[in-house]
Amino acid sequence: MTTSMESILDALPRIRNEARSMQDIVLANLVAIGEVPAPYQHEEVRVRMMLERFSECGLQNCSTDATGNGLAILPGAEGKANIFLFSNVDTLADEHAEPSLAFRKDEIVGPFIGDNSMALAAMASLPILLERLQIRLKANIIVMGAVRMLGHGNLEGLSGFLNNSGMPVQYGLSLEGVQLGRLNYACLGQLLCDITVRLPEDYNWVQFGATGAIISMNDIISRINKIPLPRRPLTTIVFGMIRGGVSYRNIARETVLSFEVRSESADLLNQVAQQIKDITEDVAANSGVTVKFDIFARRAPGGLDISHPFVKQMRTIHTALELQSQLYSTTFALTSLIEKKIPALVLGLTTGTRRDDLPEMEEAVAIDPMWTGLAQLVGVLLAIDGGFCDVV
Repeated sequence: MTTSMESILDALPRIRNEARSMQDIVLANLVAIGEVPAPYQHEEVRVRMMLERFSECGLQNCSTDATGNGLAILPGAEGKANIFLFSNVDTLADEHAEPSLAFRKDEIVGPFIGDNSMALAAMASLPILLERLQIRLKANIIVMGAVRMLGHGNLEGLSGFLNNSGMPVQYGLSLEGVQLGRLNYACLGQLLCDITVRLPEDYNWVQFGATGAIISMNDIISRINKIPLPRRPLTTIVFGMIRGGVSYRNIARETVLSFEVRSESADLLNQVAQQIKDITEDVAANSGVTVKFDIFARRAPGGLDISHPFVKQMRTIHTALELQSQLYSTTFALTSLIEKKIPALVLGLTTGTRRDDLPEMEEAVAIDPMWTGLAQLVGVLLAIDGGFCDVV
């Protein structure tokens, strides 16, 4: 099958059909992993469940590393090279409530399926799919569910593995549950930031018209929104979350804004950061509140060129599967692999939507496109293993 790229492309329909025949296995893995809570810094229960599924499905050396990542290996026939397949285990939930997945006719509904229970289920199911296809790669596949990746986790699990495992990686694949067809080959530079506005201890609570921390934060947000941002290099500010106060009737003592600054230019990131710092200092000086501006993560832009064979072969696989490659820069895990000079892509496995009739944390993902998603994964693994993604 791997004698030529054409033979890989010709095999994709058969691979997709075999993946479809595994629906019960894939969905069982999805439920087993996806219904275990994994809030930031408390991912260990989901990691244990994931490793159980890895072991039952044929992965070897299932264990945790010093960071807490769940690791396993699918040994290759030669074992001279390593392909690194990973996804995040942690979710954005703050609580330990057990998530519940609901199956409907053509879709599954629940929290964090697309980010990233579906990807973890696909990794667990991969050994059985390859066995049914009678495929054994020459290279090893290192499979990892990474902890402490999101938000303040700042890719700690991935960085910990790359810095300390001692296992050389030739290619990396970051799996996301959605969207099928995504092909991220580069990443934007990024600042992850918190601004905290807090009232001083001597604040006059009884003064009529006392406004608390929210009005000062509103001033900061309004002024940040007025910062001129160029379209080229692409630069944007994403306000992700704001929290503060305890009730309708109490003046808020503290308000926290969490946001990202993204840009194709590292210099522009620094310029915007300085402008935001100036704004926070000015608001603090003129309103009598304490303002803390914290940049807790800095990520440099970079990645592969669109002409890299890895990208070109992935696009060829998408075309063969009648998918339109969605080419755009990401802001997540590629940065850690880029720092290590490891060629890497981000792929999506199915289609998903966030609908008005669902709670904010929940999403609906389609079942049938999953089999195309698994077919693209096997296809690119074969292309890597056959040397068709190498720069010559």
